[in-house]
Amino acid sequence: MSNRYENPLVTRYASEEMLHMFSAQKKFSTWRSVWIALAESEKELGLPITEEQINELKAFENNLNLERASEIEREVRHDVMSHVHAYGEQCPNAKGIIHLGATSAFVTGNTDVVIFKQALTLVKNKLVNLMNNVAQFSEEHKNQPTLGFTHFQPAQMTTVGKRATLWLMDLLQDFEAIEQAIDNLRLRGAKGTTGTQASYLNLFEDDHGKVVELDKKVCEKLGISKVFPVTGQTYSRKQDTRIINALSGIAESLHKMTNDIRLLQHLKEVEEPFAKKQIGSSAMAYKRNPMRSERIASLARYVISLGLNQPMTTTTQWFERTLDDSAVRRLSIPESFLGIDAILDIAINVTSGLVVYPKVIAKHVNAELPFMATENIIMEGVKRGGDRQELHEQIRVHSMAASRVVKEEGKDNDLLDRIAADESFKLTHSEIESLLDHQLYIGRSPEQVTEFISEFVQPILDEHKSILGHNVKLKV
Repeated sequence: MSNRYENPLVTRYASEEMLHMFSAQKKFSTWRSVWIALAESEKELGLPITEEQINELKAFENNLNLERASEIEREVRHDVMSHVHAYGEQCPNAKGIIHLGATSAFVTGNTDVVIFKQALTLVKNKLVNLMNNVAQFSEEHKNQPTLGFTHFQPAQMTTVGKRATLWLMDLLQDFEAIEQAIDNLRLRGAKGTTGTQASYLNLFEDDHGKVVELDKKVCEKLGISKVFPVTGQTYSRKQDTRIINALSGIAESLHKMTNDIRLLQHLKEVEEPFAKKQIGSSAMAYKRNPMRSERIASLARYVISLGLNQPMTTTTQWFERTLDDSAVRRLSIPESFLGIDAILDIAINVTSGLVVYPKVIAKHVNAELPFMATENIIMEGVKRGGDRQELHEQIRVHSMAASRVVKEEGKDNDLLDRIAADESFKLTHSEIESLLDHQLYIGRSPEQVTEFISEFVQPILDEHKSILGHNVKLKV
């Protein structure tokens, strides 16, 4: 047991894959990859750098001396330079060409983008798996009639599967946002201290063509084709805002989805998975709380709140840069990724085992269906010679009376009995009941499910079929 604060995102929620993305090992080994890309590019463009020096750098790319770097940082108070020195101690022959012509933002900015791309790809893969789960659930339950709710009041009927497509539609938009964020990622490239490339121009003796080529070569070696054509000392922080907005969008979608699941679990219509030995309450042994959905909602709020940091950071950068972006980015960006990673894992777990209770759903539908069937009943009464306006008024009077019986006396809805007893409708009880088939009130819900998944979702699942089947073992 530690006597220091431990971040719950690390100890309880995020996956080992995502934790590695933002680990010291990943960060500093990527720093070295960026330095190697710079040295190789400078060598290829004619600077006096040898193949032996490059090989020496590569030999220690992942062999980090982090303790030595920390020791140096306590002396020099500069994180990048401490690693330049630590790397140089391991590579004495290449020490003089590490970080040649670069500024700190060269290594930190390009490293961030390389890691962001990998982290966004992990998010996308998990999002696709979640979409697959929700699509299967939608298709399986596309014909199950259920009450629709507006204002959380009973409304026109839908189906369980059609409602789930609303969740899926949100996730589809999130997928598009994540793909766009990945496709539009730009590296900072080799821009020099304030973005003017002056140091590189000096290295290449005023050869502008080689400086332009250096920028391109570094990015190619780092595996990202796009580069910011102009920067200050840092790349535009609007890129960070776009990334965080895409992550925050997932949090919004899953907060909404799990709100629905929590409400449905209260109604006993749909239930999230509940382990055999799971305890719902320390006092009330009978309880089956939707704790996984609640955890998603809780973490989602945190991620959404983190999303406010980045626009504020972007707007307060002065001229070529200020350093007040550094500390907050070390917190808000990694924790946004860790939070979304945890949310997606829990959501995959929940949607892989949602339980539907058709009999409870039917009971709730039947309690409200007499009210919903009134328009059809009026039309049948008109066919038998009734006046539409008069029948409408009779329905209104009977509905109010039936509603009072339900609310004030706690009895069953007796609207149909009242209508059958009203001679102005000229309908028997059995004729009225024939108008109460649930399938008459779900519109095109089943067809909408099939069409939506087939046209918009299945192509994505087919394209990414090799990564489907992600299994989640929750930490808690």
